Amino acid sequence: MDAALPRSVLIAGASGLVGREILQGLLADDSVAAVHSLGRRELDLEHPKLTQHRVDFSKALPALPRVGEAFVALGTTIKVAGSQEAFRAVDFDAVVAVARAAKAAGATRLGVVSAMGANKRSSIFYNRVKGETQDALSAMGFETLVIAQPSFLAGDREALGQPLRSGEKLAMNISRVLTPLIPNNYKSIAAADVARALLDAVPRRTGRHVLLSGQMRGK
Repeated sequence: MDAALPRSVLIAGASGLVGREILQGLLADDSVAAVHSLGRRELDLEHPKLTQHRVDFSKALPALPRVGEAFVALGTTIKVAGSQEAFRAVDFDAVVAVARAAKAAGATRLGVVSAMGANKRSSIFYNRVKGETQDALSAMGFETLVIAQPSFLAGDREALGQPLRSGEKLAMNISRVLTPLIPNNYKSIAAADVARALLDAVPRRTGRHVLLSGQMRGK
């Protein structure tokens, strides 16, 4: 990518832990001229670079402004969504729909937040859907596809008005005690580290890349 050219970027999921950090990074980056945020509701944020687009992810997305890159940080849990079908509607259907809309708007580079253990052949429904999503994105032909597969995320969900995830809380408590014994890819990771890793990789790499927590920590 020509660093001299101004960048126009799309982000979906900017109200979440990682998405919020990605958005802040984009707005602070002098090489980024415009940021288009997709969400079900508007963020309590104004910035000269930022244009917010209210969308219903369960319906066909509108035509989007021209962009060169896209970041997708959409995600939920089965508990929050209420059912496996509702979970899949977000973590597969909405993610894939945003990626398709971004590609139609000119995006050649995509960064997405997935999860450790994502595998379409997994016996675990959550991991299986994440794996199917990754495969669907890989088949779209982006010049650059960067997939972040974090372990449990560390961040302040309460500040975002989101429910605490019991698995994340448990993992962080265990990590505090057993950190030296836990493999690097399995330790809890700060949402900010995941965001910085994607912000670094998407504009600079070509091809398909999977980033594990050990590679993203401390970015």
